Amino acid sequence: MELLKQLCEAAGISGYEKNVAEVMKRELAKTCDKVEIDGFGNIIATKGKGKTTIMIAAHMDEIGLMVKHIDEKGFLNFIKIGGIDDRVLIDQRVNIRTKKGDICGIVGSKPPHLQKEEEKKKIVKHDELFIDIGAKDQREAQKMVEVGDPVIFEPNFGQLTKEVYYGKAIDNRLGCYILLKVMEGIPKNIKSRIYAVGTVQEEVGLKGARVSAFKLNPDYAFAVDTTIAGDTPNIKKTESSLKIGHGPAITITEASGRGVITHPRLREFLTKTAKKYKIPYQVDVLEGGMTDGAVIYLTREGIPTGVVSIASRYIHGATGVFNMKDVENAIRLLTKALIELR
Repeated sequence: MELLKQLCEAAGISGYEKNVAEVMKRELAKTCDKVEIDGFGNIIATKGKGKTTIMIAAHMDEIGLMVKHIDEKGFLNFIKIGGIDDRVLIDQRVNIRTKKGDICGIVGSKPPHLQKEEEKKKIVKHDELFIDIGAKDQREAQKMVEVGDPVIFEPNFGQLTKEVYYGKAIDNRLGCYILLKVMEGIPKNIKSRIYAVGTVQEEVGLKGARVSAFKLNPDYAFAVDTTIAGDTPNIKKTESSLKIGHGPAITITEASGRGVITHPRLREFLTKTAKKYKIPYQVDVLEGGMTDGAVIYLTREGIPTGVVSIASRYIHGATGVFNMKDVENAIRLLTKALIELR
């Protein structure tokens, strides 16, 4: 589990994926014929020399914050990078990634004891929050951090039960881990040419996938990501019927059709492959949310694209929860699919 732990604990908000990219490049170099970094920051590895080309993509970036202003008392105002529910921010421990090293901070707010009744009923917006780094004033804070420094949630990774784990940035370091393990399991004499792509800036507009897919123009593509588990209190089965531990999810449609609509051939191919090798799987129909697949399949004249995701709890928060069996089965499913797809 050391590799997955390393990926989850690495810092990499959108546009600042360098630490994650270093891990991806190191691991892909062990199993692939060629590894490069494109002009946008995507990691692209190649394996095999067949005529059919297949792209498998997992985004490296995570949601986070960025320092916007340092006030006269030494507190930091910030913006959100990616989709974060303001309700998860209060009292979170964060790391500010400065040029001199990481600085610890606490996301603070007005104490509930001092709030009026009408204030207690409202969600505290992120622009009303601040980061406390312990500085006595603006001058001291400016020696510690700068405007524009990226901020991540405090790194964490661990085990709840034999199969259930938790970690920071499981969206989408799980996908990165799966991609690495799939490439490890693919034989060098594979009849296709596989492009493994660690994409950047997915959380802020699916940007890395857009440019890398345009460059590679593969015959087929798969995106690997996380999706919303519906097995916690207050989620209706009509909102999400996915459960952790019940297998990877094969996506049919994202964002009510605004995202990827999985190509029929790949959808059938994935389900048949899962049944053939007795790999448990779930079917995902998303009303909201998109993956890199949403832009890959619109590239050039269109690229048949499928999506395989890991049902996860509390994604886009400081800590997510997942079942390792789902990860292992996703690796099996995608490895078999890439070997057999022609």
